[in-house]
Amino acid sequence: MPEISLELAAVLLLILGAEFVNGWTDAPNAIATVVGTKSLSPRQAILMASVLNLAGVLSGTAVAGTISKGIVDPKVIDLATVAGAMVGIIIWSTFAARWGIPTSESHALVAGLAGAGLATAGPHALLWAGWKKVMIGLFFSTVFGFGGGLLVMALIYWLFRKHSPGWLKPRFRWLQILSSAFMAFSHGSNDGQKFMGAFTLALVLGGVQNSFDIPKWVIFLCAGTMAVGTMTGGWKIMQTMGMKMTRLETHQGFSAELAAASTIELASRLGIPLSTTHTISTAIMGVGAVRRLSAVRWGVTAEIVTAWILTFPVCGLISWLVVKAIRLIAG
Repeated sequence: MPEISLELAAVLLLILGAEFVNGWTDAPNAIATVVGTKSLSPRQAILMASVLNLAGVLSGTAVAGTISKGIVDPKVIDLATVAGAMVGIIIWSTFAARWGIPTSESHALVAGLAGAGLATAGPHALLWAGWKKVMIGLFFSTVFGFGGGLLVMALIYWLFRKHSPGWLKPRFRWLQILSSAFMAFSHGSNDGQKFMGAFTLALVLGGVQNSFDIPKWVIFLCAGTMAVGTMTGGWKIMQTMGMKMTRLETHQGFSAELAAASTIELASRLGIPLSTTHTISTAIMGVGAVRRLSAVRWGVTAEIVTAWILTFPVCGLISWLVVKAIRLIAG
C-alpha cells in the first residue's frame, strides 16, 4: 500500500470527524420515536442503533458510490476540496446540535462538496447525474415520508377503530421496537454509506487506491465512528424528534418508523442519497396530521425546516471559504 501523506491523513481525520458528528446529530433520528414512546430506554435504543447501523452499512455500497464519484468530478478536485467540505459539515452540524436541532448530514455533505468543488474548479466540477439523484432524494424524503406516515397511521386507525389507545399501546410496543430496528438498519444502508464514499474519494485523490471500491476496513471504521458519535451526543436530537414535535404513542411511532424506513431502504437500493432527518421528520408530521393538524407542534417543526433550508447555502458557503483560505495560505 502506498504511504499515507500527512495531507491525506489530515483529510481522513476530518472525514471521521464529520462521521462522528453524523452519529451525534443524524443517527439519533433512527431511534428518537422509540425513546419518545418509552418502548426502549435511551441506552437500549443506542445499543440497538449501533449494531443495526453497522448491519445496514454492510448491506450495500450504492449510495457510497454516488457520493464518491457522482456529486463532484474526481478528476478536477483535490484533497483540499474534500477537506473544505468536511469543515463546513462539522461547523454547521455542531452549531445545530448545540441547540438540539436535527440537521441533514446528507444535505450538508452534498452542499459541502458542491461549495468546495466550485471553489476548486468552478461550475463544471458538479456532476448532473449525481445531483439528479439528490433531487429525487428530496422528493422521496418529503412526499413519501409525509404521505407514508399519514397512510400507515390512517390504516392503523381504521383497522383498530374499535379499540382504545390504552389497548393499542402495549400491543404495539414490540412492533415499534421492530420498526425502530428497521429504521436503524435503513439509516445505516443510506446515511452510513455517505461518509464511506467521501473516505474512499480521499483515498483515490491521495493515491492510496486506484478504484472507487469501498474497502471493508473503511466500512467498519466509518460505522464504528458513527456509533461512538451516537453514544456520546445524541440525546438532545432524540428529545426534539421523539418528544417535542408531537406527542407519540407506540402505534404512532411504529407508523412513522415503518413509513420512513421503507422510503429510505428503497432509496438505498437505487443508490439515491436522501436525508434520514427529512424522512423521519416528515413521517412524524404525517402521523401527527392524521389526528389533527394542531397535534403537530409547528413551532418546533418550523425550526427544523429552517435548519433544512439553511443547510445547503451555509455548508456550501463555509466549504467554499475554507477551500479559498487553504489555497491562499498554500500560495
